[in-house]
Amino acid sequence: MTSRTAAVLTALAVAVPVCMAAPAHAAPPEGACRDPEPAHPVVTEEPWAQKMLDLRGTWKHSTGAGVVVGVVDSGVDADHPQLRGKVLPGRDFFLVGQLPGNFDCVSHGTAVASIVVASPARGTGFRGVAPDARVLPVRITDRDLNDSGDPAPIDPNAIARGLRYATDQGAKVINLSLSGYRDYPAVRDAVAYAGSKDVLLVAAAGNRQTGTATSAPSFPAAYDGVLGVGSIDSAGQRSGNSQIGPFVDLVAPGEDVLAATRVAGHDYWKGTSFAAPFVAGVAALVRSAWPELTAPQVARRLVATAAPAPGGATSPEYGAGILDPYRAVTEGLSDVEPAGLPAVVTPPRDLAQERNIAWWQDMSAGAKLVAGGVVLAIALAALLAVVLPRGSRRRWAPARAAALPAAPPRDEPPEEVFLFPPPPMERTSG
Repeated sequence: MTSRTAAVLTALAVAVPVCMAAPAHAAPPEGACRDPEPAHPVVTEEPWAQKMLDLRGTWKHSTGAGVVVGVVDSGVDADHPQLRGKVLPGRDFFLVGQLPGNFDCVSHGTAVASIVVASPARGTGFRGVAPDARVLPVRITDRDLNDSGDPAPIDPNAIARGLRYATDQGAKVINLSLSGYRDYPAVRDAVAYAGSKDVLLVAAAGNRQTGTATSAPSFPAAYDGVLGVGSIDSAGQRSGNSQIGPFVDLVAPGEDVLAATRVAGHDYWKGTSFAAPFVAGVAALVRSAWPELTAPQVARRLVATAAPAPGGATSPEYGAGILDPYRAVTEGLSDVEPAGLPAVVTPPRDLAQERNIAWWQDMSAGAKLVAGGVVLAIALAALLAVVLPRGSRRRWAPARAAALPAAPPRDEPPEEVFLFPPPPMERTSG
């Protein structure tokens, strides 16, 4: 989230290049937004999160085609240049009536959706994780803060209805960039309903961490069947406010990540709300590349292929590690248990072969002894051939050694050589 939204209660078109200079005409229904956020400027640089995840290699294998991702949030601005043609009408469960969910007043849902599906575009390095997937916007809130500046609570019944709606509309992945400490039965039942329909739910772990101790359970991330996502910075370290606990399954970029804003342009956001859609986008890539996998199998694949994180495996801070899109899509995982090693069978003894080997070993040892004796005899014969003639000539008298040359005389220095005058007590008086 931006600093302005940091207190929030973390409440089938082919992707083609889009000109960011194209005019946008986001038009929420009249009266739907009390204070709509204006357009932001375009950011041209490639964001650090896209560099870290390096999706170009992954897109050779999957771009998310054919997968619908539900974004249960503040709505999604379907008119953003990088989202045009990717956002379904959806549904508004916040305002009374039969309004669509494809508009946004505060940009939160638009940012989340853009991380999932934004098209590559000239003039910016920002792009979504699964550019050929589509978004089903489910609007459950309109503001991130109330008039007093406090977090605006989200109606759990609206969340539950939104989850069921997205499930029934065919979403195969649902992103929930919201969190809280309360376990609401309506939300719990809706999560179970989505799981029963083979929907993979991805949720933010929450942004209320103040130390290093394990925090209270964060819902909906703590529900069974939901992937809980923590936030890391560009150095791969956990964001200071990213919550810690067994509900963190893995982590993804969430510190100062670039994403779209309503109408046009981009902004930098912080929080697990924006780490979750990176995981939801990769889940869409996997579901497109491996359509036979069930939602639990996709979740296991995302966890099993995560890259090592500073906290080690199964850390309460980092879960299984850092999201790795390429491995998640390309590795050929198998649910089949590895086959056991065959029992060791000792072959029966071959006595004939053993006798044959022993005979050859004996023959080899004998041959070595014979060869050694021959070599010794030759050496003795050569020695005698030299010694006998010489001894015979001297009639076996001992030979005299040559006298050593006389040593040259040594020039001994005098007893004392003074390079400097002697001390006064040694000088003679004259």
